[in-house]
This record gives sequence, structure tokens and C-alpha cells, in this order.
Amino acid sequence: MFVNKVENSGILALDLIDFKTTLEIIEFDIKALFYQEMIVKEKEFKAALAALELTPFIGKAVAFTCSVDAIIPPWVYMALAEKFHPDVVYYDFKSVETMELELWTQHLKLADLSLYRDQKVVIRARPNMPESLYILATSRLIPIVKTLMYGEIGMPKVIFKRT
Repeated sequence: MFVNKVENSGILALDLIDFKTTLEIIEFDIKALFYQEMIVKEKEFKAALAALELTPFIGKAVAFTCSVDAIIPPWVYMALAEKFHPDVVYYDFKSVETMELELWTQHLKLADLSLYRDQKVVIRARPNMPESLYILATSRLIPIVKTLMYGEIGMPKVIFKRT
């Protein structure tokens, strides 16, 4: 008779990939709104922003960037927020990668981890997983789990064990 020791171990797996945002993130380079794509002129900027079609951004996240070395007055960011606010789910001035990690972190911070209370838990090993997510998951789980491990259920590395 075959006995599945992994199933009988009582170890629960937490996969950080499950907390990754499914929200599509679109990069928007604001230089397109500048005069000659280099200079912020209020009149031209406001006209370009007013003419901007938001359909491609509706229901998505927008990562504002600026690929030119321009002097950008603070009111520009406020005008962008005012224009995009009603139609997009999330927006900020940062790279797509940074925004993705921020949203991923928010999902993990807000996740209900009560299922793992007083359990043996392994955080699955994943290639190219942002290190900060391992740190966050560990800080959230240590107060509630009996044992915290890393790797796979069959061959986990014990990180923390409540005595």
C-alpha cells in the first residue's frame, strides 16, 4: 500500500504568487503632454491633457513616468490625478515594476491568513520572487503559525518553530 507522506504531513502551502495583482498596469509617459515633448507649458499641457482619450486606461492601473529630463511643477501631478481619477483603478508616478510590487504587497498585507493559525506552513520556493514579499509573509505568519518553513512540502527548510 502506498502512503503519501506529503499529504499526511499536515503542512499547508502558501504560494506568494497567489497574491500577485491581476490588474493590468499600463505605463503612460507624460512627456507626450509636454510642448515638443520636453517643456511643460501650462496652456499646452492642459489642452493636451483635456484631449487625451482615456478609453485604453479604464479599469486599469496607470504607472506615470517621464522619459525626458524636464522640470515638472507639482500641479502637473495634480492635474494628472484629476484627469485619471474617475476612470482608473489605481495610478501613481512610478515604474510598472515598482507599481506591480506595491500592489502585490498590498494584497499580501490585506490577505486573511487565519487559515494558517496554529498550522505548519511552508512558503513555496519560487524563482525571481521579490525578496520583500518573503519578508512580509514571514512577518505576517510568525505571530500565528506553529511552524514556518520555506521550499516545498516534501523537503521544507524550517525557519521558525514555536515551542
